[in-house]
Amino acid sequence: MVVKNKSRHLERLRNAIKNQNGILLTSDLAQFHIPRVYLSLLEQSGEIERVSRGVYKTPSTMEDEMLIFQSKYKSSVFSHETALFLHDLTDRTPLRYSVTVPSGYHSSLLNESGHKIYYVNRKLLDLGVAAMQSPHGNEIRVTNLERTICDILRSRNQMDVQYVNNALKRYAAGKDKNINLLYEYAKRFHIQKIVRQYIEVLL
Repeated sequence: MVVKNKSRHLERLRNAIKNQNGILLTSDLAQFHIPRVYLSLLEQSGEIERVSRGVYKTPSTMEDEMLIFQSKYKSSVFSHETALFLHDLTDRTPLRYSVTVPSGYHSSLLNESGHKIYYVNRKLLDLGVAAMQSPHGNEIRVTNLERTICDILRSRNQMDVQYVNNALKRYAAGKDKNINLLYEYAKRFHIQKIVRQYIEVLL
């Protein structure tokens, strides 16, 4: 019976790794009701290797820094400059991540990481946040197009003016824009006037 359970647990773990492009999180163990000891067995056999706290990958899998980052800082959402890059609203490759976390969120590791951190009311953190694939094909949390535009206009004094203007031009010229949704988000953030001033000139 023990051997049967062992085989079943290991098979579940291997399937989870395969379905997640070679990545395994310790949080997956609870989801699949698998004792932690089986994670150690796969690590000891060399089937997986630890890349960060709570994050494992197969030896042949490319390290997905974005997935690892979000696994370490579970409340974080990729936003602003990073979201612009992921949505193809800029040609600049960010040298550091821009993330939004809820107001009151404190992490000395995140603060010392060198990444750009923005804060927002907890009630608004998940507004316009969507699942998106990282460049390595793993699911990460990113602000959608309209939320990203609201964010860069809210934080325009903390960003390069040319960077913001170029992103707005691309958004306005894009086929995927949703102006009604943009204005709806702007209302929630109390920046309707600012958003209209910038967007209506470009439309």
